[in-house]
Amino acid sequence: MKLETLPVTIQKSKDDVFKLLSDLKNFEQLMPNNIQKFEVDRESFLFALPSMPEIRLVLKEKKPTESIVLGAASSKLDFTLLIDLKELSEKTTTAQLFFEGKFNPMMAMLVKKPLTNFINTLSFNLQKS
Repeated sequence: MKLETLPVTIQKSKDDVFKLLSDLKNFEQLMPNNIQKFEVDRESFLFALPSMPEIRLVLKEKKPTESIVLGAASSKLDFTLLIDLKELSEKTTTAQLFFEGKFNPMMAMLVKKPLTNFINTLSFNLQKS
């Protein structure tokens, strides 16, 4: 299953956006308002939302000022979340989120809407940051 957000414009330099996303503690401010749990542990963070299991995301890859890749820590949920950054100007950056998960068709049907809402919320909150 593949999902993507529309690109959002952020009024910060690409370096500043990359630094913001490189510090996993900052993901707490990007989470939906109804977050029930958020804990950072070195190169990963754990979060919980209502009616969803706790999910731990691990920092898989960083390409300085270009992209950040997070992935599920559990092999039961096999997915990645790529945040792609592009410079529009010295003080303006676009970000786009790409989710790719390997789910069986039934699971994909169940999680598509909540995951779409989740990555859209992350994208929207990144734009406001």
